[in-house]
Amino acid sequence: MMNYKRYKRVPVMDYPEREWPNKQIEKAPIWCSVDLRDGNQALIEPMVVEEKIEFFNMLIKLGYKEIEVGFPAASQIEFDFLRQLVERKLIPDDVKIQVLIQCREHLIKRTFEAIQGIKNVIIHIYNSTSTLQRDVVFKKNKEEIKEIAIEGVRLVKKYIEESDFPGNIELEYSPESYTGTEPEYALDVCEAVMDEWGATKDNKVIINLPATVEMTTPNVYADRIEWTIKHFKDRERVILSVHPHNDRGTGVAATELALLAGADRVEGTLFGNGERTGNVDIVTLACNMFSQGINPELDFSHINEQVEVYERCCKMNIDMRQPYAGKLVFTAFSGSHQDAISKGVQAMQERNDGYWEVPYLPVDPSDLGREYEPIVRINSQSGKGGVAFVMDTYFGYKLPKGMHKEFADVIQKIAEAQGEVSPDTIMEKFSEEYLVAKTERETPYEFESCRVTDGDDDMSTIDFKFSYKGKKYEVKEEGNGPIDAVLNAIRNNTGVKVKLLDYTEHTLGEGSHAKAASYIQLMDKETGKATFGVGVSSNITRSSIRAIFSALDRLF
Repeated sequence: MMNYKRYKRVPVMDYPEREWPNKQIEKAPIWCSVDLRDGNQALIEPMVVEEKIEFFNMLIKLGYKEIEVGFPAASQIEFDFLRQLVERKLIPDDVKIQVLIQCREHLIKRTFEAIQGIKNVIIHIYNSTSTLQRDVVFKKNKEEIKEIAIEGVRLVKKYIEESDFPGNIELEYSPESYTGTEPEYALDVCEAVMDEWGATKDNKVIINLPATVEMTTPNVYADRIEWTIKHFKDRERVILSVHPHNDRGTGVAATELALLAGADRVEGTLFGNGERTGNVDIVTLACNMFSQGINPELDFSHINEQVEVYERCCKMNIDMRQPYAGKLVFTAFSGSHQDAISKGVQAMQERNDGYWEVPYLPVDPSDLGREYEPIVRINSQSGKGGVAFVMDTYFGYKLPKGMHKEFADVIQKIAEAQGEVSPDTIMEKFSEEYLVAKTERETPYEFESCRVTDGDDDMSTIDFKFSYKGKKYEVKEEGNGPIDAVLNAIRNNTGVKVKLLDYTEHTLGEGSHAKAASYIQLMDKETGKATFGVGVSSNITRSSIRAIFSALDRLF
């Protein structure tokens, strides 16, 4: 039995005035990447300077306008990285560089040495305000903790003046471990910081309320964010930022609810890298917005490229089930899912209204630069729709509905014996079952040649050569079209009694090298057994005759 009595429940806010449950996200927030600081410090092997530069360039390409590059006063590599960005002129004029500093004078002084030459800087200061850390780490009371934050602001102002910094500086303040801090006290500290800075509508302060540790359900975080926003003395002098972690596995949900509650800005990392279970995953957040028809203002249309850079620089692997980026997230093994996807794609193509609506696929994989090929993968759990989808998507064969189960049963036996069946194996088996030439196996029926003459009365006459069980036939026959004429020839000369149940055909390929694919279902009138045959030829009549012989070979 797990000893659950060791843990205290985090209280829910008494806040019946909440309005966020009735709202919806309508636009992207201000995004700030903390991959190069919060994410980097959580890596087993932190990035070296050149890796950080490559990662930084990728973030710029994605469209980030605010990037926290590190803690330049903490180590030489952090300092050198920032100086390389400046000296190589890698920072676009419209991008804000964010640097993190504890509220200590020697760290602030060193930080100002690092940011020289940058046009737009966010100075991010923080100190922990939580009940637990006040008690066990700092052993200070509320006023003493608040004074640390105020003194930090004074020091930033002092070094702005002393360094005669020519660029633009914004202040960001985080009451670290906000989720473990009393909401009223956190608000009091943030107001004191803004007052000391002299915040106004035209000189806003970024107030960042981090779920440094995720301690309760996302709705409680949303309540706290909305409550704080409503109790600011002057909301217009605040850019309200959130910085959620993922300790309970609900970082994305907490962030989305915080945006409903009125947050303006989100700090997070690509794919959720960060301390413990990670920071909030900005890829998931942005793509969730994208799936709702909202411009995320970040470009993940080539997501495989971001995965490659991330995995190489961070020495971390993207999980196969990672939302949007994992190798299996657009893959269906279940037969019912595969069938629904296949039908959904067909219906969408017929509807042609410009909207993506396919069961089990919330977004079009190609919009993220993903391939269609892995959408349906065939194993013993797959069904007839999945096999048909593979034949269409990979090879262009649009199997008639009645044929789906017939061929899927063939593939099912292979899957039960060996596990997953590759598309190439499926095509090989299709060719073996339906398309194989007479020289490759013993077949009772063999088509040799045919010449068709169409009459004025919609009747067709064929001069027809074929063999049956080694005996050659050369006949002339009439019918209501070439297919009927061929079947009449088979019936009248071999004594086999067959009935045509279904016939479809379509173009296979495009351009001058396109061929016709024909599908014919025949039934043995004596036994009631029915099966399909398939024929392919550059000539539509020849493809249909080949389909007849394919069916006859499978039937008898």
